[in-house]
Amino acid sequence: MKSAVVVYFSFDGNTKLIAEKIGETLNADVVELKTSKKYPTEGIGKYFWGGKSVVFGDKPTLTNESIDLSRYETIIIGTPVWAGSFAPPIRSFVNDYKIVNKKIAIFASHGGGGAAKCFAKLKEALPENKFVGEIAFVEPKKNPECIDSAAKWAATLS
Repeated sequence: MKSAVVVYFSFDGNTKLIAEKIGETLNADVVELKTSKKYPTEGIGKYFWGGKSVVFGDKPTLTNESIDLSRYETIIIGTPVWAGSFAPPIRSFVNDYKIVNKKIAIFASHGGGGAAKCFAKLKEALPENKFVGEIAFVEPKKNPECIDSAAKWAATLS
């Protein structure tokens, strides 16, 4: 039985890069959330649809197999920051799984801000849990030092 699982949504690959490093560091299971909804990946549509999805509280249908969270003591949740919040697939995960009495660590990747607000909203969405860590990464694919920081942070969670 693994004591930790990393559950994340990645849009441009930044959050995935960090999630995989954390999973490797902790020897944790890693689950990438997939949805049936496709978001625009280029131009202004990317920001418009992402922001609209957050503002309207979208909960896209997750296409992953069900995750047995009872197997884990700690859940590490990773998200890109969208409009100062967590991405809609994370909202779906929180809504679908009714997570309580777990240790939760959260991380976010972003292009330059909004992580503190994102973390506050995620904590608000998961009130019956103990938060054991949070960290933000600015554009991990462009900043290789983020990988070392992710490993060091993950080591503090074990």
